[in-house]
Amino acid sequence: MTRILITDDEEKIRNMICKYAHYEGFETDEACDGLEAVEKCTKDNFDLCVMDIMMPNLDGFSAVKEIKKVKPDMPFIMLSALGEEYDRIHGFDIGVDDYVVKPFSSKELMMRIHAILKRVNASENSGDIMRVKDMEINFSARTVTINGERVQLSPKEYELLAYLARNAGIALTREQLLQNVWGYDFFGDDRTLDTHIKLLRKNLGDYAKYIVTLRGVGYRFEKEN
Repeated sequence: MTRILITDDEEKIRNMICKYAHYEGFETDEACDGLEAVEKCTKDNFDLCVMDIMMPNLDGFSAVKEIKKVKPDMPFIMLSALGEEYDRIHGFDIGVDDYVVKPFSSKELMMRIHAILKRVNASENSGDIMRVKDMEINFSARTVTINGERVQLSPKEYELLAYLARNAGIALTREQLLQNVWGYDFFGDDRTLDTHIKLLRKNLGDYAKYIVTLRGVGYRFEKEN
């Protein structure tokens, strides 16, 4: 599951972000200042960090610098109450991926998180082959093998698996899946998607567990489950 560290000295802001992040299917942890964020990132792994700038003990910029020493590829979204151009330039210079200015829309923040994670996953999966334990997805050949044996999938089942896998860790809504796998001119209903998910899981056997159902939302592919 995608893990996000929420760092802000205001408890209400942390609680609000966590609430929306949980709805999006993310797992969260919290830090009340930059120092605690550095400690948690040193000991644990996170897929992304939402970091406030102005905090006691250690400010956001300094925390990012310290975390980058041990986790150079970790993406950051900064929460800024200042909105000054200098702060943005300075942040980008030290490796910040994006900014959200307070007061902000939680929905917008979630969209920015998804966008960054999608870019990260696309970069990681830019090769022709993805391996999840003994399952191999060859995007160029459009084949799937498990323990070296070819898995027989229909073209649509393969396309559905490939799209889920290329967006691993991202909560995909039913609408997103229908539009991107079936196309914008699709006139069916959600049962078509559910049927294909059921067939795909059956063909994947023990690896069906990597396709996670998000009740009321859609599905997510987990590379580790």
